[in-house]
Amino acid sequence: MTDSVPFGTLLGMSNRETILSCALQLFSTRGYDAVGVQEIVDAAGIQKPTLYHYFGSKAGLLHALLEENFAPLFRDLEKAAVYNHDVKTSLEAVANVYFAFARQNPRFYRLQLALWFGAAESEPFHAVSGFNQRQQELLETLFYEASLDHGNMKGRQKAYAATFLGMVNNYAVLGLNGFTPLDPPLVYQSVHQFMHGIFS
Repeated sequence: MTDSVPFGTLLGMSNRETILSCALQLFSTRGYDAVGVQEIVDAAGIQKPTLYHYFGSKAGLLHALLEENFAPLFRDLEKAAVYNHDVKTSLEAVANVYFAFARQNPRFYRLQLALWFGAAESEPFHAVSGFNQRQQELLETLFYEASLDHGNMKGRQKAYAATFLGMVNNYAVLGLNGFTPLDPPLVYQSVHQFMHGIFS
């Protein structure tokens, strides 16, 4: 599923796909809390029972939206975040995955970050938190394995993972907002910057 399908060109999609596409466009444009079920079904050209049949509720729709859109990121990230006894190469592979995902899914990338930076007690924060924790854990594992080769990194995997993920997300947003291209030179620059912080 792509995040660039306008409402008027959903011909050929199933009802389920159409609902997901319309929800992504509405949630990313206006925010999850500001969009009601009626607005989603109107945009999708269906009735409420159809949405409830597929997703059960607005919260169920959000979870399905997150699950399906995060799937390709995790597929690629699990391959990239494998430590191969070269921290720099592993981190460049991870950064490449994030930047490529942001380029291909700009609407979803912005949405999931907006949900993550919402209020901790909010429904959308709880919906996205497990996906963010999974990213954190993949990076923690990478840094833990690297610490077995680099003693000065020992015990810092949580901080390194959070810092690296925050840096990558920040650059991704800068790229999506037109301030920098999400290209190989940025991958090199960001990883070099991070590595300098680890080993200096």
